[in-house]
Amino acid sequence: MTKTENIAVVCASGGMDSAVCAALACRDSGRVYFLHADYGQLTETAERERFGRLAAHFGAAGKLLIRLDHLREIGGSSLTDRAIDVPEADLANPSIPSTYVPFRNAQIMSAAVAWAEVLGAGAVYIGAVEQDSSGYPDCRRSFFEAFERAVDLGTRPGTRIDIRTPLIGMKKSEIVRLGLSLGVPFELTWSCYRSEGTACGRCDSCALRLRAFREAGVEDPIPYEKV
Repeated sequence: MTKTENIAVVCASGGMDSAVCAALACRDSGRVYFLHADYGQLTETAERERFGRLAAHFGAAGKLLIRLDHLREIGGSSLTDRAIDVPEADLANPSIPSTYVPFRNAQIMSAAVAWAEVLGAGAVYIGAVEQDSSGYPDCRRSFFEAFERAVDLGTRPGTRIDIRTPLIGMKKSEIVRLGLSLGVPFELTWSCYRSEGTACGRCDSCALRLRAFREAGVEDPIPYEKV
């Protein structure tokens, strides 16, 4: 199959990792479709807006917005349950933080695979990071390997959809450098768990992002309340 015949679906949150992942998918594929999930997260509007801007920037062949409102009803995460405060960053803490949304990636990936099967796409991309992240269990390489096996069993005979996680073993600073080399517009991305206006600079996601840009030796182009 030639490059111009390759079709891929990208799970695009609007964050820095998914933007770099999208750039890689666009580099290696002929047509790329962008999928985004709203699930009642605190920064739902900001993330959806960034998704739209990134899809336009990368020239997505199509966009799909899915709603997983049941995740808000299920709760159990400080991103979806307003009764649970988003904690201050604690990057040295090995435990899974309250910002983990139970089994979220499996549900997003299921929708992406279903769309990929209809489109005839050969790959689904997701910008998950295992090595240098908050330690979410559904961001592990072993999870995606198992999910790919489930895809092989649960799709039509003859279907082959690869689950591609090109950033899974990278440090965040390496992702920043890679993104810069690919021309990723980091100013269009959003990572903060708390705020939709100016990033708080204090949640885990902001702390990971700030550390990554600092270690990469470049300035993060988005504004922060506190750095």
